[in-house]
Amino acid sequence: MLRPRLFSIRTVTGSAVLCLVLIVSSRPAIAQTNEGDYILILASGFLCDPDHAEACPAVAKDANGSSFEMSGAGTFSLHDKSVTAAGTFTRKSPSGTLLDTGVWLAASLVSFDSYGAAPNALHGQGMGFGPRARGPGRMQAILGPMSTGGLAVFRIRLLSMSGASKTAVLQVNCALGEVPRERSVEGIRLKLERSDTEYTQEAGGRLMILAVRAGIVTPGKTPNHETSPEIPESPQN
Repeated sequence: MLRPRLFSIRTVTGSAVLCLVLIVSSRPAIAQTNEGDYILILASGFLCDPDHAEACPAVAKDANGSSFEMSGAGTFSLHDKSVTAAGTFTRKSPSGTLLDTGVWLAASLVSFDSYGAAPNALHGQGMGFGPRARGPGRMQAILGPMSTGGLAVFRIRLLSMSGASKTAVLQVNCALGEVPRERSVEGIRLKLERSDTEYTQEAGGRLMILAVRAGIVTPGKTPNHETSPEIPESPQN
C-alpha cells in the first residue's frame, strides 16, 4: 500500500535531513554563551556506523513486538524549555512488515534530567569538537559541545505519509555520566497519545546529547588577567 508513495517519502525524508543539518549547524553559534543549551543527535549523522547495523535507527518495541524506528537531530534549551528538532520514523509489525512511515517534529520539551558530563565519550571514539589549547604551565581550554548523559522527554507530532497525524511523547535516554541503575539501558521509548499503545522496550540505536558551552578550563598556572578566559558555570537543570 505504501509503495506508490515511495517517491514522496524519499522527497520528504531528504528535506527533513537537510533541515536537520541546518538546525544543528546554526544553533550552536547562537547559543555559545548560554548554559543549559543542548544538541540532540538521535541515531543519525556520525553516530551511524556501517559496520554496526544496530547503530541506526533507534528502535523501540511494544509488548507484542511491533516497533517504531526513529532518526533525527535538533536542539533544546532549559531556559525557556524550547526545542527545535525533527527526523523520520517508520512503524513495523512484529514480522517486520512496513505499516507506516513519515516525519516527526518536536512540539515541546517536557523535561530533562541530566546525568552529568562525559567529556571522553566522543574522543574515545576518535571524534571531538573544537580545538584544545595545550602547553606546560598554561590553561587547557576545551571549546565546543561536550557529551552529556541524561533523560530528555519531548512531546512530538508524527506526520504520517499514509494517514492522519498523531501526537506522542518521546523519551530519549543517553546513558552517560552518573547514570541511575534503573536507566542504564540507552535508547528511546514512545507513547502514542489517545492510545493504549506504548513502545517501552529499547531495542537498539545510538544517540548523543551534547551540552553547548563556550569553554571549559582546567587551571594550571594562573594566566595573565587580560588574556585569561572566563570559566563558565556548569549547566543548571
